[in-house]
Amino acid sequence: MPRQHIMTPPKRKLRNIYFFSVEGETEKWYLEWLKDTINESQSSIREVVFDCKVEKDPVKRAKSITIFPIRGKTEIWHFTDYESNKVGDTKQFTETINKMVQATKLGKQITYKLGYSNLTFDLWIILHKMDCFGSLADRRHYCTHLNQAYGEKFVNMPEYKMEKNFKRCLAKLNLSNVKDAVRRAKEIMRQRETGDHFTIWRGFKYYKKNPSLAIWEIIEKILKDCQLLEA
Repeated sequence: MPRQHIMTPPKRKLRNIYFFSVEGETEKWYLEWLKDTINESQSSIREVVFDCKVEKDPVKRAKSITIFPIRGKTEIWHFTDYESNKVGDTKQFTETINKMVQATKLGKQITYKLGYSNLTFDLWIILHKMDCFGSLADRRHYCTHLNQAYGEKFVNMPEYKMEKNFKRCLAKLNLSNVKDAVRRAKEIMRQRETGDHFTIWRGFKYYKKNPSLAIWEIIEKILKDCQLLEA
């Protein structure tokens, strides 16, 4: 009688969950793309779940999350922009940090992390494709860099941020581009640290000079957790 070969089912990957609050749809679309791209990768040792909500108020976000005591402290990354040094923009930025601190005092075992971009989240998207190390006078100027990086002809930033247009840009990316973005972001911050003064507000560190950003920190951690980037 011929020997029967029993197929061994593939080993199920362990699952990691990461929590985010973001201030715009583009950030949410990006994280959804990143989650799907990691989960489709045969090289990833983990499956990832992103609990992400568009919510400008960290307190409201924290109140909406169900915390499981066995997990210990839950880390939430808030993606926000430092859009300029104008009084209105800086006040909004520091008020966001105030809300992050307030959210940690709700008694829900929450730790908030600051994933800021200076000037905007669009800097992070550009870094997937090319360097963007020079300072810009206005966030609208990112449009030229985005067109260059993605081979597009967007007339302005609102056109780029339309869902079909933004997702068309995402379709041109892969995990190698994400690693490039982390590398470029770290170089930007190395330049800031060697030549510029930083600001600390309520325990959170940031730079008023652009470009600067901290989004890369959680993205790098996720890639390392999945063994897609050397620890």
